[in-house]
Amino acid sequence: MRLINTRPADDAASLTASLAQMGHTVVEAPLMTIRYDEDADLDLTDAQALLATSANGIRALEHRTAQRDIAVFAVGDATAREAEKAGFQQVRSAAGDVEALAELVIGALEPADGVLVHAAGSRLAGDLAGMLEGAGFEVRRAVLYGAETATELPTAAAAALSERSVDGVLLYSPRTAATFADLVRRATLEDCLSEANVFCLSQAVAEKIADLPWRAVCVAERPEQDALIELLNS
Repeated sequence: MRLINTRPADDAASLTASLAQMGHTVVEAPLMTIRYDEDADLDLTDAQALLATSANGIRALEHRTAQRDIAVFAVGDATAREAEKAGFQQVRSAAGDVEALAELVIGALEPADGVLVHAAGSRLAGDLAGMLEGAGFEVRRAVLYGAETATELPTAAAAALSERSVDGVLLYSPRTAATFADLVRRATLEDCLSEANVFCLSQAVAEKIADLPWRAVCVAERPEQDALIELLNS
């Protein structure tokens, strides 16, 4: 299949390589650019664990602290792999979403043992802090990065859609999905989607693009990249 990969540059390369190994042709069309804040406050005093809700949070931590002995609780397996790659010694994956991460932390840690530090972006998906604070934990949010959305559809993606040569589009977040829908409409390319499937990481992602004229809207059984890739073979 010919697929459009909408992931940010830091995440796109490994996904493109995996898809290429499966025999797919990939058009890279990042719809977000990640900006790391080198001046952001990162206070690890009394921290018993780090919380990561994306691989970008791990990358931000990697550049901001040399500490690798603090336990990392990651939202999913891809984020956990990024933490292990960065050298963190204790990594656990919730293999799900923010709710699953909160459940994992509540089941594994005690509030009295220290603060939880969330390596966060400027925009949050879900109320991780609220869920954990409701269970008695103190959560310290460190805003270490932000994501800027594209203002126009990347040239390669626009060309592929215009040629009606796209079999599928991969979308990972509600914000990316909303951006894609907006940019496709601005480019008046909606009708070019009728022969393409959209592969969504979650139902929340699918809801942002459901009104476009797709051939089919496919949603991963779990909010994990491996589950999304499984859709391509189903």
